Amino acid sequence: MNKLKVPKKYQPIGFEILHEDQDLIIGNKSPGYLTVSAKWEKENTIHSHLNSYVRKGSIHSKKCVYVVHRLDQSTSGVLMFAKSEKAQFFLKENWSSTVKNYYTIVYGKLAEKSGIITSYLTEDEDYNVHSTDDIENGKLAKTEYTVVKETPHFSVLKINLLTGKKNQIRVQLADQGNPIVGDSKYGKEKVSPKHKILMLHSFSIVFTHPFNKKRIRIQSDVPEYFNRLVEYNY
Repeated sequence: MNKLKVPKKYQPIGFEILHEDQDLIIGNKSPGYLTVSAKWEKENTIHSHLNSYVRKGSIHSKKCVYVVHRLDQSTSGVLMFAKSEKAQFFLKENWSSTVKNYYTIVYGKLAEKSGIITSYLTEDEDYNVHSTDDIENGKLAKTEYTVVKETPHFSVLKINLLTGKKNQIRVQLADQGNPIVGDSKYGKEKVSPKHKILMLHSFSIVFTHPFNKKRIRIQSDVPEYFNRLVEYNY
């Protein structure tokens, strides 16, 4: 397996490539970019930019990348795509063994300094996700967290994402009374004009490689604006 190095000037928009080989592209997604197209945005997505990248300017190329998982538009960090349907299928089939760690900064202090938040989530017609007591129609979501630092106003959490439901971390922490700093969707009552960036970062991913079956770990450093709010050795 040969890892390809991409010069900075060729990096796709909004996506710094951290690892690339014949089967995968893994990179650091910038906040503000959709992973895939939505009704309100079709072109300016990481998926679209990576399709252009692998085609290298050829309008006749049929090369494309395949979605393995997604990050919210406001979330930064490690995001992985496959280069073939075969690799995509393998990664999705083995997704339960994939370890996904995040860092986030939330308002306030949590009563329990570590634990697993479990709830059922559902999405309404306005694309808002919320908890539900209807376990028949809700989707089970589990988030493991550890408080790694506290300040008078904020807490830094390391997250182990046990399930990957839409907006899961954001909804569950807001439900706990500790919304993520910068979350204008689920923490509206707490949002300050000076904290406009969502403090949620996909820090690392550990997975089984579809070709050589080795365990691989890819990490994306926490953005500097995290440390400007709460200094910590992430």
